[in-house]
Amino acid sequence: MDGNRLKELRREKKLTQAELGKIIHVSKVSISGYESGDRSPDTENLRELADFFGVTTDYLLGRSEDPNKTEEEEFNAFANNPDLQKWYKELPKSKEEDLQKLRKMWEIIKQDKNN
Repeated sequence: MDGNRLKELRREKKLTQAELGKIIHVSKVSISGYESGDRSPDTENLRELADFFGVTTDYLLGRSEDPNKTEEEEFNAFANNPDLQKWYKELPKSKEEDLQKLRKMWEIIKQDKNN
């Protein structure tokens, strides 16, 4: 889980860790651990956090930069970008191996944006 994102979302709602914990039925210590990276929420708590904040679980996990899109949706938007298709015109007809290469390029671009 990306603890900084959780902390930012919590602060935007002007909630304390204890208040957020009550909302999703965990302790303040658990919320503190999620935010510091010392703990990870179980699947149900992750889902509850995403639902409460109106974001995807991918966003909370740091897999997506857009709070409303999954990693797969972000990749598809990248792959279907008209500017990219000028360079990669045959994308729809590409072999799976080529699509995997494109996905690796996407991962490098995402990493570069995060650094």
